[in-house]
Amino acid sequence: THFSECHGSIAAYGVFSHRHGAEIEQELGVPVTFVPHLVPLDRGIFETIYARLRPGVDAAAVAAALERAYSGSPFVRLTGGELPELKHVVHTNFCDIGWKADGAGGQLVMAVCIDNLVKGAAGQAIQNFNVAFGFDETTALN
Repeated sequence: THFSECHGSIAAYGVFSHRHGAEIEQELGVPVTFVPHLVPLDRGIFETIYARLRPGVDAAAVAAALERAYSGSPFVRLTGGELPELKHVVHTNFCDIGWKADGAGGQLVMAVCIDNLVKGAAGQAIQNFNVAFGFDETTALN
């Protein structure tokens, strides 16, 4: 979409029909609602994810699970209760993840930011090349 057509506006698209929704469900094995938004920015993707927590799961349990999942990931930065902002990831290969968990209410809201022209494109390709061919994952990306 051309900038001049979307400047000054935000629009949801692909509601119930975006191709990535099916991909996400396939990989996670759970139903999801994925609704991307068109925002007139040079670069960056900001995703908000909503989930229900199982009884007994609180913010500390969410933090521990994310730490386990991403402890060896050099380009994932967990921001915890401070939700990330696009300005901290643009022109980088980082993926910033933050969350707010309400154990009493059983709700989790996560926010994830990447630069879609680095982490979502060339940076991801270089990182995958490095892993596939036995190079250090961070080679040519620092």
